[in-house]
Amino acid sequence: MNAYHTTSATAAANAIAGNSSAGSQISLIGAQQNDLLRALSRDDLLALFSELELVALPAGKHLFDFGDKVEYTYFPTNAIISLQYVMEDGATTEIAVVGREGVVGVALYPTERASYSAVVEAAGYGYRLRTDVLRDVFYAGGPLAQQLMRYTSAMFAQLAQSVAGSRHTSIEQKLCRWLLERLDRSMGNELKVTQEMIANMLGVRRESVTGAAGKLADEGLISYRRGCVTVLDRAGMEARAGSCYQGGRNKAAGMEQRAA
Repeated sequence: MNAYHTTSATAAANAIAGNSSAGSQISLIGAQQNDLLRALSRDDLLALFSELELVALPAGKHLFDFGDKVEYTYFPTNAIISLQYVMEDGATTEIAVVGREGVVGVALYPTERASYSAVVEAAGYGYRLRTDVLRDVFYAGGPLAQQLMRYTSAMFAQLAQSVAGSRHTSIEQKLCRWLLERLDRSMGNELKVTQEMIANMLGVRRESVTGAAGKLADEGLISYRRGCVTVLDRAGMEARAGSCYQGGRNKAAGMEQRAA
């Protein structure tokens, strides 16, 4: 964890605990741990800040489910959110993952309903904003609207990567990509996940995940103990994941650079 994220995590904890001595400056630092909010100017963020609410996001919490009216938009700071589609038979497939780089629950029309479920996968904090306030800010134009449109383009790149990866890669590559996507949004190299969770999100049998994780461990790429995966060789994981993971990252980065 770098110094910036240490300061931000402390700010979030202070605010949740009601530590008034933290002050507005620390609160702003906490909000800026989310990349979209950090991209705003200080004046733009201050104008929005009175509407933002810092909330704890415990693991397993459903922010909303398919078909729900979306009441809040969430800007994660150090939490990781899994976006999931639930089939009629109850089977769950992960369609995307969101961390401090993004936003969850953008509903631009008053009658809009959620087309997926949003579940907290890694506990942390985030700032939430009422969707009616977000709509007003979006349709007024300005920096936040521009950031949301940029992020939407990056999200489409992630979805394209996910679809391609589900069809044209091995289970080991799928597992590498899945772990790397979370590592990109984490503050260290240790991930608290279970094989059952991974199997559900990838839509494969748990035995397949066990075998793939064993191969990666034998190659020295990861270490695994019950409920925790530690990535030992990031470069090796990226090489093993192949072009699908790198392609998605490059597309998203390229769109951000063009929008800048």
